[in-house]
Amino acid sequence: MGLEQHPIEGLMKTAMESIKEMVDVNTVIGDPIETPDGTVVIPISRVSLGFAAGGGEFEISKGEDESVYPFGGGSGAGVSVQPVGFLVISAGHVRLLPVDANAVADRLIDLAPQVLEKIEAYLERTVRDKGKV
Repeated sequence: MGLEQHPIEGLMKTAMESIKEMVDVNTVIGDPIETPDGTVVIPISRVSLGFAAGGGEFEISKGEDESVYPFGGGSGAGVSVQPVGFLVISAGHVRLLPVDANAVADRLIDLAPQVLEKIEAYLERTVRDKGKV
């Protein structure tokens, strides 16, 4: 007598295959979009998922020596996709534009290199101008 697959395995397999079809790598990192000026925009999302499966068998007597164990079960899954931001690639620079408008810290980190370049240029100009006086 061969090993038979338990019905719960079939439920779990079906649910997991359905989730696999719904969520792929393009759900997290979207397809790149190129604008006419050469800028590339890549959407980034956060994906959360939950999965549950369960079942039970109960005995039904058919006679003195014979019993049947029918199976009842179910499975379910939920998927949540939340946009996080966009990677913007243009003119050799990569920036992350968050969807959350309250992401002040992220914006400051994004602007830090530009601010440092301006401060450095200002200091160089100041030193150069003082040397000419």
